[in-house]
Amino acid sequence: MEEHDTRNTHRHEISIPSHSWSLEMLLRKLKATELKRDDKLASLLDAVGEFGTFQWRLVALTLIPYGLLSFFMFSDSFVLTAQKPYCNTSWILKVGPNLSVAEQMNLTLPRAPDGSFQTCLMYVPVSWDLDSIIHFGLNYTETCRYGWIYPYAEKRSLINEFDLVCGNEPNKENMQTVFMAGVLTGSLFFGFLCDKIGRYPVFLMSLAGFLFFGFGTAFVKSFNQYLFFRFTAAQAGVGYAISSASLVMEWLVGEHRAHAIILQHCFLSLGIIFLSGVATKVFHWRLVFLLAGAPLFPIISNIWVVRESPRWLMIKGKVDEAKKVLCYAAEVNKKNIPLNLLNELQLPAKKVKKVSILDFHTNQHRFKVVLTMACVWFSISYIYFTLNLKLKDCEIETYLIQIIPGILEVPARLYCIVLLENLGRKCTLFANLILATISCFFLLFLTQELKSMIILMLVLGQFNVAASVTVFFIYTCELLPTALRSTGLGMVSLAFSAGGISALAVYNHIKTQLPVLFCCLCCVLALCFSSLVPETGNQPFRDSMEYRSRESIDSKRKSQDVTEMMLSEESMSDISVDEVAKNTILNALPLKSEASGSSDTDLKEPSNVVDEVAKITILNAMPLKSEASGFFNTDLKEPSNGKQPSPDP
Repeated sequence: MEEHDTRNTHRHEISIPSHSWSLEMLLRKLKATELKRDDKLASLLDAVGEFGTFQWRLVALTLIPYGLLSFFMFSDSFVLTAQKPYCNTSWILKVGPNLSVAEQMNLTLPRAPDGSFQTCLMYVPVSWDLDSIIHFGLNYTETCRYGWIYPYAEKRSLINEFDLVCGNEPNKENMQTVFMAGVLTGSLFFGFLCDKIGRYPVFLMSLAGFLFFGFGTAFVKSFNQYLFFRFTAAQAGVGYAISSASLVMEWLVGEHRAHAIILQHCFLSLGIIFLSGVATKVFHWRLVFLLAGAPLFPIISNIWVVRESPRWLMIKGKVDEAKKVLCYAAEVNKKNIPLNLLNELQLPAKKVKKVSILDFHTNQHRFKVVLTMACVWFSISYIYFTLNLKLKDCEIETYLIQIIPGILEVPARLYCIVLLENLGRKCTLFANLILATISCFFLLFLTQELKSMIILMLVLGQFNVAASVTVFFIYTCELLPTALRSTGLGMVSLAFSAGGISALAVYNHIKTQLPVLFCCLCCVLALCFSSLVPETGNQPFRDSMEYRSRESIDSKRKSQDVTEMMLSEESMSDISVDEVAKNTILNALPLKSEASGSSDTDLKEPSNVVDEVAKITILNAMPLKSEASGFFNTDLKEPSNGKQPSPDP
């Protein structure tokens, strides 16, 4: 008997850890089942096909414009190549039409002390004959009267196209500010419009704007027109990014959403690589924009494969239209939607109310979420642009400055797929931000003599910041409700633009290590604020504008009588209610035979009190909705008075 008690005691002591783990896994499955059943659209999208022909067409159609987007974001570095100008002195050809360019410059341009020709001065024209000019020479100088020539230019750039020399040089800081201003205004306008009239119309509008203002940049007649077209192309670009991200995220389910966004950002990096190769080979700057805009024509001609987001249609009360687009997607995927599942898609019980950007202010929780995300976006943007500007100061060739980060950003974003599946959104973001902080910290102590180490730290910093941008973009889309998802993306894009403009202003006016110190502080700030946002992995989209805290939901559910529960077919298809209750309580409690003072038969015959405790344990452990959980049977019946099968000792 003593041996039997000892064996029984050891059995309980050894099995406690696995039992606790089993209970935790059971509760997680209960929670996942409840969340999936709450999101009826997710169930419908599963029936349509998680990633069928319709979905991959949608994703593929959004990838190509992302690659072209880089042409309009980073083209300034390639179309503003430095050119050495000289005054146009063709007036001398009237008296010496057979002069070569070198002879013409030698007679009409003054020389600098080092013997080279001055670029912004010329000799005053005279009415002498050629022999007199050669014999006596010219003495009086003036600024260039008839424009400039570029005898040694290998390419046609904006510089020699519009004579941006000798006091007319463009301010690259101002040009970048104009582009960021376009991003800033476009994000707010198109974000609001996307939630107002739908994702699909804005998707079309942004593609049309891309085509007109992006492709049309190749036909501008002045530098001011070029700046205007850059401004409007930036607006169309951010509008496309917001609308396409909303469409993709709301049509896909599960991890397919994150994978699609990662692929979009990878194509943006591949576009930078392609731009670097094309811009160094073409001989005219206009060809860069012609090549960037030409692929948009076939894309727009195939736009008919895209349909409006069913989630947006539902929150707008357009149930019939939502059913139509879902049936179309199912037809393309060669799937059949069960009629009873389609009929469950009904108007919400409450009347659909209009939403606006002011709703972010009226709801305290939404205001905190958007403010937190804006702070993180500002910090990440400042770090990214500061590191990029510092890389340009390392005296590297222009195409290498763009192509090196572009090559590294592709694997930086692809490896996030593995991290997101294993660590979740928050841990992946933390890991990348910590590594970026370390890179910025090392930059503070590296001297200018260690140029190779500086470049290495800059590249590693950009590697991790690029991954952080992608992860937090997914994070942002999942945190925002469907009714204001695009507006929220537009608002955080404001913070991203503000961070870029701040980086330009600080770096161009402070020539010390202070901008890098600010990068370290921004990394710490981003880490602190990102710790405040909840994990969103494997969670359904929040379609409703209402928000209730987890505590209030739990307390409400505990006070309600749970009357409808069904057994999950995937995990617990062959386990009865009595067995679940008994196994849960027996596995969760660290029972010892000598502590309980009961015989072996006591464990075999659990009393009604034990059954009630087990039911309370299951019900209170998981915040289940009675109408949505569907885990147990409809009625929780008391166990029968007959003897239950007893566990083996």
